[in-house]
Amino acid sequence: MKIKYKENITLGMTLKISGFIQTGGEAKTRIQQGEVRLNGEVETQRGKKLTIGDYIEFNEDYIEIIK
Repeated sequence: MKIKYKENITLGMTLKISGFIQTGGEAKTRIQQGEVRLNGEVETQRGKKLTIGDYIEFNEDYIEIIK
């Protein structure tokens, strides 16, 4: 899945926009439990700001941030 970059978009917000996660609480839990990888590394900050080219992996799905 590809999501168009928006200024100040966060990891948690992106997971919700994608539909992979339903609530902010679920995003917080899943991210803090180490279930989400950002650019190949486990990311535990749901407020992590994303930029063009970032690649998120979650439950064998992926999200790419595009221009």
